[in-house]
Amino acid sequence: MNEKLRAEGSETPFLSVVVPIYNEVESVERLWAAIHPVMEGLGRPYEVILVDDGSRDGTREILRRLASANPRLRVILFRANFGQSAAMAAGFAATRGEIVVAMDGDLQNDPLDIPQLLEKMHEGYDVVSGWRKNRKDKLVLRKVPSKIANKLICSLTDVRLHDTGCSLKAFRGEMLRRISLYGELHRFIPALMRIEGAEITELAVRHHPRRFGTSKYNLSRTFRVVMDLTSIRLLMKHLVNPLVFFSAVALFFALLGSLSLAAILHAAAARGAELAEMNILVTLTVVFWAAAAQLFFFGLIGKLIVQTGTRKTFLQTEQ
Repeated sequence: MNEKLRAEGSETPFLSVVVPIYNEVESVERLWAAIHPVMEGLGRPYEVILVDDGSRDGTREILRRLASANPRLRVILFRANFGQSAAMAAGFAATRGEIVVAMDGDLQNDPLDIPQLLEKMHEGYDVVSGWRKNRKDKLVLRKVPSKIANKLICSLTDVRLHDTGCSLKAFRGEMLRRISLYGELHRFIPALMRIEGAEITELAVRHHPRRFGTSKYNLSRTFRVVMDLTSIRLLMKHLVNPLVFFSAVALFFALLGSLSLAAILHAAAARGAELAEMNILVTLTVVFWAAAAQLFFFGLIGKLIVQTGTRKTFLQTEQ
């Protein structure tokens, strides 16, 4: 870490706090009023980055005013609403901290938990994830879907956390800035960092009921979450050798093509049918075998990319 980011004469790590915000006009000033004294009380160099995800309710104007009056506060303003993952990705990319803390901007996370997260990080962990042990949300709309999602995510990613959906987390900055976020991947940051070799733990944190505005979560996001979860599973299981995965899928399609060909040969032998009479089966055979060949070559290309990246990393390490 550049020594300019350390306090003069101090070896304490520079801290960054990232908060994505969307239509929180009633909360944003209270949020800053809650974060600011906690960070000042730590006695460490820090920055707070508030990322506005295209708010249309006056939040942006308040953020500009707060940033102009507080040199520790940095603001990123999106022209349109791109989603929480995009907002968090922009905030993470802008951080300079050796430790990065992420939290929600709706006042349900408590900045008073930040010192405890940092203490846990000092035990040698790369990720400390908040656990809303006494969650203040509606049972049917939030708690039940969250419990189901937790079970599914933990079983598929092998990252054992009680609360994967809690935004209050602390990360090792160097590792965090190496990952890419898109879609709904902000939910799977611990899993993405596990791919990087991160040591992960969790800590029980406070959780407050929402006081202002409305929740931005709804069941319509479930499909996107499932798709991203599938991608995460693929990355975690087959990142080192993608040829194994693509070869297995290619073998499945090759088997379908063989079954289709066998049906053609059987029909020709039993009924003396002409190929013209079995257009569908002929088409399926060609499509299945073509898909098998493409998937196999995708696997080869993926393996070459992985090996090239691994060799490049090794050469950089050697230098």
